[in-house]
Amino acid sequence: MSPPSPPGDPLAELQTEARNPASARLDELTSVELVALMNAEDATVAAAVGMQARAIAQAIDAVAARLAAGGRLIYLGAGTSGRLGVVDASECPPTFQSPPTQVVGLIAGGPGAMFQAVEGAEDSPELGEADLRTLEVAAKDVVCGIAASGRTPYVLGAVAYAKSVGAFTIGVTCNAESDLERAVDLAVVPVVGPEVLSGSTRLKAGTATKLVLNMLTTGAMVRLGKTYGNLMVDLKASNAKLKARANRLVRTVARVEAGAADALLVACGGDVKTAIVAELAGLTPDAARQRLRESGGRIGPVLAGLARATTPTVVTGRPHRPDLVLGIDGGGTNTVALLADLATGAVLGRGVSGPSNIQSVGVDQGLKALDACIDRAFAAANLPRARVGAIALGLAGVDRQEGLDIIRGWAERGGVADRLRTANDATLLLAAGTPDGWGLAVIAGTGSIAFARSPAGEVGRCGGWGYTLGDEGSAYMLALRGLRAACRAADRIGAATALLPKFLARMSLAEAPDLIPAIYRGPWDRAAIAGLAPVVLEAAEAGDAVAGEIVRAEATELAATASAAVRNLTLPTRLPVALAGGLLVGSTAYRTAFLDALAAVSIVPDPVTMVADPACGAVILARRSAMLPPRDSAKSEFE
Repeated sequence: MSPPSPPGDPLAELQTEARNPASARLDELTSVELVALMNAEDATVAAAVGMQARAIAQAIDAVAARLAAGGRLIYLGAGTSGRLGVVDASECPPTFQSPPTQVVGLIAGGPGAMFQAVEGAEDSPELGEADLRTLEVAAKDVVCGIAASGRTPYVLGAVAYAKSVGAFTIGVTCNAESDLERAVDLAVVPVVGPEVLSGSTRLKAGTATKLVLNMLTTGAMVRLGKTYGNLMVDLKASNAKLKARANRLVRTVARVEAGAADALLVACGGDVKTAIVAELAGLTPDAARQRLRESGGRIGPVLAGLARATTPTVVTGRPHRPDLVLGIDGGGTNTVALLADLATGAVLGRGVSGPSNIQSVGVDQGLKALDACIDRAFAAANLPRARVGAIALGLAGVDRQEGLDIIRGWAERGGVADRLRTANDATLLLAAGTPDGWGLAVIAGTGSIAFARSPAGEVGRCGGWGYTLGDEGSAYMLALRGLRAACRAADRIGAATALLPKFLARMSLAEAPDLIPAIYRGPWDRAAIAGLAPVVLEAAEAGDAVAGEIVRAEATELAATASAAVRNLTLPTRLPVALAGGLLVGSTAYRTAFLDALAAVSIVPDPVTMVADPACGAVILARRSAMLPPRDSAKSEFE
């Protein structure tokens, strides 16, 4: 037990100064044990930062608004906090081609304190004020004070002065209810708790601070149009690595070879955005710069205008097969393409490739996946790849205009199809699983979500909050509740159940305590845990009361989600229902439990269709698009 703090101890109440019971015997640990302990403690940091998501988002908006109006973001702190601010500020010019004076980092004691501590510098509030006076801080600026303790005098003095001149103030601290939190306009307070090495805030507190600063400048620069999708198109190519990155960016977006990308960059003074727009628009560098100025430096609006004003370009030498259509279902795991006959809808070839979510794998990789699955579908049909009559795509990660522009540009430059149609998951499922494309679509696999679509085309959704906030009725939630029940049974708190021995056998574990390292440090991530759902279903079918109650409860939760999707759109309670996802499609027992739960809330499915392959819905949409009158041939909006 720690001795009591002496009266007046200024550090006594700080969470970051408390002793961490997990590391009380730190000096007795082996190196392997020390690493495991520190890694486990570090794993809690991201969650602490996540709890501050709303405050960080507000800070991003405040910074972006003031930078757009000509203001600056000024970081300041002492020791590790000051160094982190200086590092983040120094990374902005090469990353976003921002002026060196736009994001500034100050550290107590001056630049030399980056490398060697300057004793006493952090204890002077007057020094913090003086450093801001030197920069002539004004009302249009943002001053972000960084102090893990929340009580550093240098930072508090600077923040007080910044507020006196009307600047917007942000505080980043890892101690709740600190002086800094009370002193600023907006506080970001990721509470990470005691450090492994007591009081050493360069550890978890430093990591949390770095994460927050990463979000702050990256988010603000994205808001300012410094990116295109997730591409760093406003970088300054100041070294060999960045020059190579600039070349790759131009190749990726403009779809040119490396030599042509180099020539474009030379002609455009090394500016990536200008090179991209010049190539895609067929403009001179000066005209491309003017287009970008008119759009506030954003590539998306410029390319959107070009896409509406231009017609597709057929790839030279590619045959034209207007009698064929393509349907694609692309997500974060894989991408499926079906090549089908326009007249009959018969599938001639199926191709599968990797993930095509451009938000998670990047534009270049995502577009390569689309081309690969199309190539494989033609190969499966023993046909040469050709320009088809129409293509319909349901793609994860493509629900904003920038993403749509990327897909449209890919299709037009590659001569993929005469007509392009993009859709969300709901449209694909309802096209494949309902007579007229409207009704209710429910997905229960690893996660869960419900979509509804009215006959007029209005779309609503419920669920889909992810495994931390939702996913009721999903395979993950079914397995998780089963694992929890098994652990409670092992403690003789919950009801006896056959789930524990079944889980241990399925997971190749010897005894109940082995679940702890398996789940927290082993291979059992979210997807793997979801794969344990059949254990619960099998136990329920065998008559296990605990498992049976879990299945009924989760089916009821999923039905509640589906019912809300229907009623939020004021749809009739008797309506077509399309079911998808491994849990609903693969388990008759669970599907029955879900349909019974729907009936209990007065939803009457009529008819019920299981959709094993959503790409079939994309084929249906592609055929409809191909049969539109000529005046509608450019249909490519997101549905």
